Amino acid sequence: MSAPAKVSGALKSVDYEVFGRVQVFHYFPNQYTEQEAKKLGVVGWVKNTSQGTVTGQVQGPEERVNEMKSWLSKVGSPSSRIDKTNFSNEKEVSKLDFSDFNTRY
Repeated sequence: MSAPAKVSGALKSVDYEVFGRVQVFHYFPNQYTEQEAKKLGVVGWVKNTSQGTVTGQVQGPEERVNEMKSWLSKVGSPSSRIDKTNFSNEKEVSKLDFSDFNTRY
């Protein structure tokens, strides 16, 4: 029988990198990704890379992480063009490593 804390499913962690025209005015990671993550209730981080991509990590309940993965793959900021999104190191975690979602510089 599952404990009440497990009702929402397993906790997942996944790293991501978004390719395309995704650093428009540096808003893709700073404003829109943070807003979406907070709306979904996931934690982690995002940052621009010197290669013009956006990279980060998302952690939270599996279904919420999957929603964020879909957003990172298909939606992004209003001015972005997402060519592809790579996900790696996807795994179940026993606890979250972050308490919020923020931008790294």
